[in-house]
Amino acid sequence: MFLNNSYGRVVDILHRSMDVSMLRRNIIADNLANADTPNFKKSIINFESELKRAFQSQKKPALEVKMTNEKHIPSYKPIDYRTVGPRRVLDYLTQTDANGNNVDIEEESVHMLKNQLNYQLLTQVLSHQFSQISMVAR
Repeated sequence: MFLNNSYGRVVDILHRSMDVSMLRRNIIADNLANADTPNFKKSIINFESELKRAFQSQKKPALEVKMTNEKHIPSYKPIDYRTVGPRRVLDYLTQTDANGNNVDIEEESVHMLKNQLNYQLLTQVLSHQFSQISMVAR
């Protein structure tokens, strides 16, 4: 119902971003809890870049290719942002300890703080969106 207008779309994106922020908090906590576990590989959440790619795919290309057969591969296929979800990725490329563990406690603490501030910002923006509707309803 509300997803067809800009207000509903903004609220939906904020809701999804807050869910991802909570998932990211759990992943960072798991990384910190296993900082001394031998051969443990830290995880990260990939969401924002995929969401950005979905939004960029909504723009029509300057040159459209005409398809003469339904089996042709389309040159333009927009991605619906609602199909984008968080993806957990293991980091196998870095190694900080001799025991094969790649969790850096200081780096994870910074990620935790950044994630917490991001969540607070999202809640403030969502609260502002709801206050605008409340103001219109009066």
